[in-house]
Amino acid sequence: MRKKVKPFYDPPSLILKQFGSLIFMAYLNGWRKFPSWIINHAFKSIPVANGAWGMGCIGYPGHPAWEVTGSCNLKCVHCHASSGNLSENELNTNEAKKLIEEIASIKEFRTLVYTGGEPLVRNDIFELLNYSKSLGMANIIATNGTLIDEKMAFKLKESGVVCIAISLDDTDPSTHDKIRNKKGAFELAIRAIESTKKAKILLQINTTAMSYNFNHIAELIDFANKNEAEIMLVYQLVTVGRGESIGNAALKKEENRKLIELILEKQKDSTTIIEPVADPQYWAYLLKKNNIEDGYLLQISEKLFYGCSAGRGFVYIKSNGDVWPCPFVEISAGNVRKKSFVEIYRNSEIFRNLRNRENLLEGNCGKCNYKSICGGCRGRAYASTGNYLSEDPNCFIYSL
Repeated sequence: MRKKVKPFYDPPSLILKQFGSLIFMAYLNGWRKFPSWIINHAFKSIPVANGAWGMGCIGYPGHPAWEVTGSCNLKCVHCHASSGNLSENELNTNEAKKLIEEIASIKEFRTLVYTGGEPLVRNDIFELLNYSKSLGMANIIATNGTLIDEKMAFKLKESGVVCIAISLDDTDPSTHDKIRNKKGAFELAIRAIESTKKAKILLQINTTAMSYNFNHIAELIDFANKNEAEIMLVYQLVTVGRGESIGNAALKKEENRKLIELILEKQKDSTTIIEPVADPQYWAYLLKKNNIEDGYLLQISEKLFYGCSAGRGFVYIKSNGDVWPCPFVEISAGNVRKKSFVEIYRNSEIFRNLRNRENLLEGNCGKCNYKSICGGCRGRAYASTGNYLSEDPNCFIYSL
């Protein structure tokens, strides 16, 4: 087994950097509960954000998410991965360990998100978790929560899991169960939430906003705050995977604006950090609302807010080893069986293009003053036009 390649906890310099974006966000959106968050949640959040400098549309930039399996015990109506059955050609244990080593060799990658499908149905999941832990990585599990009881939560903690992200799509059990295609899924998710809290693992709640639950997002945010979730990611439905078959459930442009306004208002009195996913306009709207359109504060914002993180610190690895910029940008930049993960991430054309969005974005996104901070949702652009550099059809910022 290899020696550790990086410390599990951050040195003080990285911790200070980590708080910079939060302090600025608190200033911009009037986050009255920021002191309460520092007292109650900051300590557990440190190894999760792991020194990240900035905030993006899928959490902090600088972390990979790995779809370890396409297998899942649910068949949710909106699943971007179309999970259910075992995927063909999934990386075996030795291939998976090699990938983990390559991920760990990249300095800015200090956490590894295990997702799926349902990652807990993979037979060697604890062997993989312990291996990435041995290399100094902090592990995160993104799960539907149905398999997590108290015993499982403590076992995950022993395997280096510092955050459990549990999907919850409505506070109404029948609606959640309908979206998840399983009766009783809501009660199992609640059990997972309680078990995560008992194990003293950072709790993250993931929600996908769509027409099925749009009128209940405020209640879900209140639920997350009441249950002391440190983080809540509010995804927008992007019409990929099984989500393509319910494309009419995706939010429209005006609903996108209403969602952003709701998150901004709710954040003021919530100790839970609420971050929109597939909605990078959040950061631009935050600046626009504070009349920051140029000057020094805009320059600071370009260092702190990444907007769309696809290919810009974030990377998504499929179960067969294909490397995508994001789960919603369904383009392979290469496969780790044929080329090293490091080479793909550093040098592939699609990643280079996404990192050069200030010069390559098209349409209104290319002309927008906030393109460095927002960049538009590349997944939504690709799903709508087949061009990952085209303008985001759901953006309302440019016309404000």
